[in-house]
Amino acid sequence: MPTPSPRPASVASEHGWGTHLQVLRRLDTGPRGLTDAEAAARLGELGENVLPELRTPSWARRSVRGLRDPFTAVLFCLGLVSAAVASWGTAAVILALVAVSCVLRASGEHRADRSMAALRGLVAGTATVLRRGEAGETPREIPVAELVPGDVIRLGPGDLVPADVRLLRARGLTVHQAALTGETAPVAKTATDAPDTPADGPFAQPHLCFQGSGVATGSATAVVLETGARTRLAAAYAHPGPPTGRPDGRRRGTSAFDDSVHGISWVLIRFMLLTPPLVLMAGAALRGRGLETLPFAVAVAVGLTPEMLPVIVTSCLARGATRLARRHEVIVKRLPALHDLGAVDVLCVDKTGTLTQDRPVVVRSLDPAGHDDPDVLRWAAVGAWWTLQLAELPAPDALDEALLEAAGAVGEEYDGVGAAPFDPVRRLATAVVRGPGLGTHTVVVKGAVEDVLERCAVEAGERDRLLALAAREAESGLRLLALATAERPRPRLRSAGGTPVAHPRDRTPADESGLTFRGLITFSDTPAPTASEALRTLTALGVTVKILTGDHPATAARACRDLGMEVGEVRVAGAPGELEASVVARCTPEDKARVVAGLRAAGHTVGFLGDGVNDVPALRAADVGIAPRGAVDAARESADVVLAAKDLTAIGHAVTAGRYSSGNIASYLRVTLSSNLGNVLAMLLAGLLLPFLPMLPAQVLVQNLCFDAAQLAFAYDHPGPAALRRPAGLRPRAFLRFIGGFGVLNAIADLATFGVLALSLRGPDAVDDESVFHSAWFTENLLTQALVMLLLRTGRSLAEGRAPGPLGWAAAALATVGLLLPATPLGAALGMTALPAAYHLLLTAVLGLYALALVAARAWHERRRYS
Repeated sequence: MPTPSPRPASVASEHGWGTHLQVLRRLDTGPRGLTDAEAAARLGELGENVLPELRTPSWARRSVRGLRDPFTAVLFCLGLVSAAVASWGTAAVILALVAVSCVLRASGEHRADRSMAALRGLVAGTATVLRRGEAGETPREIPVAELVPGDVIRLGPGDLVPADVRLLRARGLTVHQAALTGETAPVAKTATDAPDTPADGPFAQPHLCFQGSGVATGSATAVVLETGARTRLAAAYAHPGPPTGRPDGRRRGTSAFDDSVHGISWVLIRFMLLTPPLVLMAGAALRGRGLETLPFAVAVAVGLTPEMLPVIVTSCLARGATRLARRHEVIVKRLPALHDLGAVDVLCVDKTGTLTQDRPVVVRSLDPAGHDDPDVLRWAAVGAWWTLQLAELPAPDALDEALLEAAGAVGEEYDGVGAAPFDPVRRLATAVVRGPGLGTHTVVVKGAVEDVLERCAVEAGERDRLLALAAREAESGLRLLALATAERPRPRLRSAGGTPVAHPRDRTPADESGLTFRGLITFSDTPAPTASEALRTLTALGVTVKILTGDHPATAARACRDLGMEVGEVRVAGAPGELEASVVARCTPEDKARVVAGLRAAGHTVGFLGDGVNDVPALRAADVGIAPRGAVDAARESADVVLAAKDLTAIGHAVTAGRYSSGNIASYLRVTLSSNLGNVLAMLLAGLLLPFLPMLPAQVLVQNLCFDAAQLAFAYDHPGPAALRRPAGLRPRAFLRFIGGFGVLNAIADLATFGVLALSLRGPDAVDDESVFHSAWFTENLLTQALVMLLLRTGRSLAEGRAPGPLGWAAAALATVGLLLPATPLGAALGMTALPAAYHLLLTAVLGLYALALVAARAWHERRRYS
């Protein structure tokens, strides 16, 4: 379908000026919305409501962009240095390595981008739209892409504004506009019928909301002004410069994985940059060599470089994300989040709607004395009825639905005046109705027990008694809703042209003070079918689960015990020790985010699972945000991982998939870096002891190229069970200690090999012959690297007796190249020669001892690590 040429984004704000009636007329629509036929015609004319696709980078652009990787950039500079000193062979091989790395990285990014685009399409958002028919307007859920100008939509807490809209009605509406303005605080919006002339730009206008904003509180009905490429957000994409560049306004810091790799990388880069001058100075001081050793020094620095790291990381994560979506319906929206999932050691979970089904059923309604009182249920249902009617929420609150189902037909005997839906910060919902007497209004407030009592006129002793009553009910595992009411005089009338009209003021917070406490309503909430199994699986994987909930402490504790959790002491948000508690109750959205941030600051890798608008701050604060597919738009958009199926056991599968990918990346790093470091140390020492270079620069680089090619198999390896039992984080200090220790062991093996050969071989085959020495070093290096690939891979040992797999075949191919290449014409061109049979026999014995030393060192390391 061809997309029409977009109009300027300013048209949206121009269409939004005038009275409601004037705007509706300009858009050729009405307060009841469009018909299906009208909407279909406009969709065909204007196109879908999607942001214009950012231009896909070409292969050439992707390849050049690979030079931004620090290792690749250093390699490129070393290649230029070699060319500058006319070492053309060295320069050619280094630049070939750079080209291969960039092309492979571009290919991996291209495949990953295609996979991620397909996965994101599975969690596309929807909007609640009014469509006009013979029976009147009908609210329905449609994909956001099908919205057209003139559609009338409803917005509620947690919704993302799906297009540029003009408010027709709004109640307590505040929105986050960070994606467009950078302002982190929510902005109040009202349905002004005759707005003032704009002075501060469209974003400051209270009657307009723009695509990419998120509803924080309240509800609204609005008419769509502009969609797709004609929205303000599309203009921001076309002309970069918004504060975050993300539709949800989220500014996440670097992930735990990024920080770890960055720390390891820069330590290695510093060592690489020091290597050439050290070799040059040592050669000049001890052997009188000058610049002729520069190509060798450059080749040694190249030998330390893990230039395949970007390729391996992208391949491992993309394959893991695709497999996770196909097998378990888990959508990974941000590739590094898969590694962070594998590193998660604390998972914070919101209880309602995640561990429970969020289909509550009313159990009892109690008066302040704790006796059954149906009048409490009736008034709560009246408030629920008028909240649903007046707040115009896209979807009713689960507790309101339960109240109306239990109370039957109530509410219509009153006239509703106003309503404010449940606010997760205030933890209250308020409705105002006329009556019961002439000239009076009744304010109906329901919400969390503590927050309702704060607004009631009760003595301290009575308040303590009511809290104790609530605690007794909560200990049985029931959810609680407190109810309070108050009668207020009807607002005074004033004259407007001789006609009496109501004073247009809204109810103020003062109307919610001095209330009369009416009682409690208790609800039961069934645990989700797979919640208990999911918690057991996570515990077995070494993940600590913490419950962060707004419920009463006793309710939260009972629900957790029903799920098989060891609860311990339940803490209330803000109390000392909340970071150590397994259950934190009475959490506001800010409390949840604070606990998550505190756990991260304490050194944990933290995941958060939530589905409501009150969970959005915590989802953004966590290393990995997880949301079910049925979550509100803002939660789903803020999450890094979306569970497409209603099965919490998928979280365990996602953690396992993350550990698979992390295990392969860790295997690559520990094998590559320890082997490279050992070779470099051995070459530096040999260069000081020998009257000639231990290897020619071209030989070093070809050896490095062979090793790099074999290591691509790490992307397809299957780590053993040991890699899946614990969180798989990369901790730079421990990692550098590992590669330092095993690198030294590798260097000792290299030097010991040639010490044995120097003492054993005599005559024309002695290793003091340069070509024999170079050939022997080349073969020994590739054989030890093949051995290290098998013995230091994550979670596997040779004793398991598994089929070779991709990594086994790659190691075998690498060993074969090491044995055969010196005797080929290519080996001769590189300055190598065929080795005598005695050398291979001695090498077998030395490598056997080296393998035993590796196995013993690895066993000691793992005992020390996990003891």
